[in-house]
Amino acid sequence: MDEQSYTEQIDEQVERGNYHAAINIAISGLNHHRRNNDQEGVDRFIQIIKDIVAKLEQEFGSSNSA
Repeated sequence: MDEQSYTEQIDEQVERGNYHAAINIAISGLNHHRRNNDQEGVDRFIQIIKDIVAKLEQEFGSSNSA
């Protein structure tokens, strides 16, 4: 797996505002690591997904969200 390619694709989609595609790519990366019993890789992609969600919250969330 070319993890850099995955993260570049994710970054491109986030920049375009295509969060659905970004999360799907991140889930694909997570599943790849999960199938290979690579917990460190799974954790990296979980963090990437959290970062995408934080960006969504920043862009679309109300100012009162925690």
